[in-house]
Amino acid sequence: MIHVIATIRLAPGTRDAFLTEFHELVPLVRAEDGCLAYGPTVDEPTDLAVQDFAGDDAVVVVEQWASPAALGAHTTAPHMADYRVRVKDYVRSVSLLVLRPV
Repeated sequence: MIHVIATIRLAPGTRDAFLTEFHELVPLVRAEDGCLAYGPTVDEPTDLAVQDFAGDDAVVVVEQWASPAALGAHTTAPHMADYRVRVKDYVRSVSLLVLRPV
């Protein structure tokens, strides 16, 4: 199993529109072979002194995959290509952390 933390930086003020598109994608991804968890998150302010924030123009996707191969297949799925076209005007950058439990 692997964990993926995908940080999506958005054009200012587009997060709600982006999330509308993203929520349509979620059930398709969750149905993929090897997808164990997949969902968008945004900052939840707390009073923890060490907390960092992604910011108002970011969405952090928390994912779990059965294997790196399942993650690789996800990146080339047809619904992912369609999604990228729909959100291209919102997304400024994407960064990934791919992690394994130890």
